[in-house]
Amino acid sequence: MRVHIATDHAGLELSAHLQEHLAAAGYDVVDHGPKEYDAEDDYPGFCIDAAKAVVADQQAGIEALGIVLGGSGNGEQIAANKVHGIRAALAWNLDTARLARQHNDANVVAVGGRQHSLPEATEIIEAFLAEPFSGAERHLRRIAQIAEFEANGTIAAH
Repeated sequence: MRVHIATDHAGLELSAHLQEHLAAAGYDVVDHGPKEYDAEDDYPGFCIDAAKAVVADQQAGIEALGIVLGGSGNGEQIAANKVHGIRAALAWNLDTARLARQHNDANVVAVGGRQHSLPEATEIIEAFLAEPFSGAERHLRRIAQIAEFEANGTIAAH
């Protein structure tokens, strides 16, 4: 599986750790930046680039997910969610990481680098990457409603 990762300065240490860890575990990791520490960097571009790459890979039939990191993960999740076709979820524990995949078929996970130790954040990311989407009809229906609104601003079933 290909994993696209992006961060800001607050998640740079976690990003470097995850890139090494996930590559060693067999993932094809693509870093969307930043490449060096800058306390004044702006995360939206990095996160949007990673999210766009996830969508492009998925549309090409390549199994891909994304990771966006920051101090809290909130802004990074918001930025990623602006990309058409992205369902980014903020995960703060194992349950939220797993449920994001099981119920929402989230294709990007956001984690706050200042909120977790490296081992804890790594465990959350691993749980997200390993968990499959359930495919349950109710979840498919809800995801379709979100996609419908994203495409035309309405939900017919509402």
